[in-house]
Amino acid sequence: MQFFKNLSSLSQRHVLHLRNLLFVLALLPLVRLVAFGFLDRLGANPIEFITRNTGDWALYFLCITLAVTPLRKLTKWNWLVRLRRMLGLYAFFYVALHFTIFFWLDHFFDVQEMWADIVKRPFITVGVLAFVLLIPLAVTSTNAMVRRLGGKRWQWLHRLTYVIVPLGVLHFWWVKAGKNLLAQPILFSAIVALLLLTRVLSEKNRQRLAQWWSRRSVADTETTGIVLMKEGK
Repeated sequence: MQFFKNLSSLSQRHVLHLRNLLFVLALLPLVRLVAFGFLDRLGANPIEFITRNTGDWALYFLCITLAVTPLRKLTKWNWLVRLRRMLGLYAFFYVALHFTIFFWLDHFFDVQEMWADIVKRPFITVGVLAFVLLIPLAVTSTNAMVRRLGGKRWQWLHRLTYVIVPLGVLHFWWVKAGKNLLAQPILFSAIVALLLLTRVLSEKNRQRLAQWWSRRSVADTETTGIVLMKEGK
């Protein structure tokens, strides 16, 4: 227990070291792919292996990024917020890499063929939509963009995360469903559903719901009183 209490009060220097460590660790999936390429260990279908691997890590980082705020509220580790931007950018990095592999190795930069594939295959449509929605989030991730947009508008824009992550899970589900491999999609669906539910049931939202219900109760009481007074007349 003392260990977790100590984590809640990490110094800025320790958080910086942790962020640097995570920055390096987040590159390891890419380093692994490059190493496998040089060692000829990408399997019988290298394109499928690379595409699947980058897509998996994109989804991992999306889920980790979504988990930051609920974990911070649960543990009181407020320094986690300082890692969220980097994790989100790594999610975008792996999604962009995943899309680049699809555009490059699957279609050899043939835009017309790629577009036909996007329109024809729903799981690709959903995946590309998630990628497109991620672009403005990555572009506006800097402090300068936060100041330019203003805090409230920036927050509203970045709530697209709550759409992007489920789209990513749906894309992953359809990919695996074609091979009757549903264990992982079900697991990710449950994790994302739980994370989104914690958002809905957050303390602030509960307070807003209570206030709304209180105002509604008062309004109903007043309406009932008016009706009774009319009937009394």
